[in-house]
Amino acid sequence: MQAWQVHENGEPGEVMRLEDVARPMPGDGQVLLKVRAANVNFPDVLMVRGHYQVRPPLPFTPGLEICGETEDGRRVIANPALPYGGFAEYAVADAAALLPAPDSLDDAEAAALHIGYQTGWFGLHRRARLEAGETLLVHAAAGGVGSAAVQLGKAAGARVIGVVGGADKAAVARELGCDLVIDRRSEDVIAAVKEATGGRGADVIYDPVGGEAYTQSAKAVAFEGRIVVVGFASGTIPSPSLNHALVKNYSVLGLHWGLYNTKNPKLVRHCHEQLTDLAARGAIKPLVSERVPLAEAAAAVQRVGDGTTTGRIAVLPTEGARA
Repeated sequence: MQAWQVHENGEPGEVMRLEDVARPMPGDGQVLLKVRAANVNFPDVLMVRGHYQVRPPLPFTPGLEICGETEDGRRVIANPALPYGGFAEYAVADAAALLPAPDSLDDAEAAALHIGYQTGWFGLHRRARLEAGETLLVHAAAGGVGSAAVQLGKAAGARVIGVVGGADKAAVARELGCDLVIDRRSEDVIAAVKEATGGRGADVIYDPVGGEAYTQSAKAVAFEGRIVVVGFASGTIPSPSLNHALVKNYSVLGLHWGLYNTKNPKLVRHCHEQLTDLAARGAIKPLVSERVPLAEAAAAVQRVGDGTTTGRIAVLPTEGARA
């Protein structure tokens, strides 16, 4: 089969190589999956660079979420078991963690319903306890993680403010349903949030960016607001001033979604049921901005790393995938 291999860490466009390799052999409790679609996530970029908390042995195949097909023909959503990731024709995954792919979504959309939407659901509902009528601020609202949070916030009845970088991404955020879009390149984020909320600030802030975005969050959060920290796409990990949290009684909440797979897997399945229902009702629909063949996977991972994409890029190794 063909699979992208990383023999040394570096920039995806330079170190990922498409090679002919043997099909992976499932271990105990694992299944072999034919990859129908694999989504590109920012952690894929970090893993290729060697900057992710999980460091699979070299060589490895990146690709952290897929829509795959079992030997008996079932469409499933899975996180491949590294080092046999999803940017390949076949991958392996833990059988107990397979989730049914929603019939309402095609292969690329089904793969994209997993990490980003699970993270959004846990962040907004489990951690921040978002309520209808509250104001939700989403940084990087046009990206893969942010776009999921926007849709989930709207589905929960929140007023959603999206922060983006550039006019093209602003247009995408509006199409996603943001009630207000702030272009951080041309607008003062803090002033715009205060103006839009009558000086109160945002009740919940969803931050996958870190760096300057977190600094803005601390100044734009409302009294008793909640800042959900889900990642550091900016490359800068902020150091919060905890004394500042006392000024407005706000909370800083961390979220590492992957921990729920081991700490409370029943919640992951419950979340998937909620997401499947929302997708069936049309309340959420993953934004898949591009669908590319397997041969273009490295270039797609590089573009995500460069921050030039919106939504998700899906890699389709299988001819006849539902697109």
